[in-house]
Amino acid sequence: MTFLLCTILFLSGCMYPQENLQQNQVPYEDQVESVQKAVLEYRKDNGGNLLPIVTKDQDTPYYMKYIIDFQKLVPKYMSEIPGNAYENGGIFQYTLVNEETNPTVRLIDLRLAETIRDTKLQIQSQGYPAFEEKIGTNVYALNYKNMGFDKEPTVKSPFTGKSLHLVLGEDGELYIDYTPDLYDLLIDRSAGFKKGEDIRAELVKDSLFVPAYSLPYTWDQIANKPVFMAIEE
Repeated sequence: MTFLLCTILFLSGCMYPQENLQQNQVPYEDQVESVQKAVLEYRKDNGGNLLPIVTKDQDTPYYMKYIIDFQKLVPKYMSEIPGNAYENGGIFQYTLVNEETNPTVRLIDLRLAETIRDTKLQIQSQGYPAFEEKIGTNVYALNYKNMGFDKEPTVKSPFTGKSLHLVLGEDGELYIDYTPDLYDLLIDRSAGFKKGEDIRAELVKDSLFVPAYSLPYTWDQIANKPVFMAIEE
C-alpha cells in the first residue's frame, strides 16, 4: 500500500521541530475537544456534509484516510493549531472516524511510524524478510534474529502502554499487531461481536487514539480471542 510509504517519506524528511517540548508529546483531551468543536462548526457552515480533511487516495486504510486539514480551520474556527499536532511540531496527527454519521476527532501517534520506518529500512538492507510463522490469513511473524536485529522491534501501545509486535502483511508492508490490546479490552464483552465484524472500532470508543498501521480483526467466538480478518478481494 502507498500509505505507509508516504508516511515513511514524510517522517524521514524532517523530525519534529519541538520534539523535546513536553506539551507537544501529550494527548491533551481539551485540545481534541477544541478541534472537535471546530470540525463540527466547519461542517455546519458547509452544508452539513463537507469536512475539513486532506484528500487521500480511495485505497488509503480507514484510520489513515480522514486526516484533518488545519488550513481549513485556522484562523476562522480555531485561533491556532494545537501544539501537539504534527503540523505545529507535535507528535500526533489529528484524524476523523465515523465521518459520515458522527464525525469524531481522534489521534494518530506518529512515533509508531518511526519504528515501522526504521524496521523496514533494516529489513530492506538485508534484501528480504525472514519469516518466522504464519499467524493469520496472509499475515506473518518475522524472524528478526535471522535478519540481523539485536532485538525484536516493538511499539508502545497508545491504548494500554503494552509493547506490541510488528507483522508482515501480504502486500509486503509492516503492520502493528494490536491483538493484546483487543483481547485485554474486549474479552469481557466479546460475546456480542458478530462473525466477520471488524472489532478495531471498539478500541476507538473509549480512547483518544485510533489503531493506526493495523490490519482488520474480528473475534473468533470458538477460540474466544481476536484474530486477523481475511480481506476479500
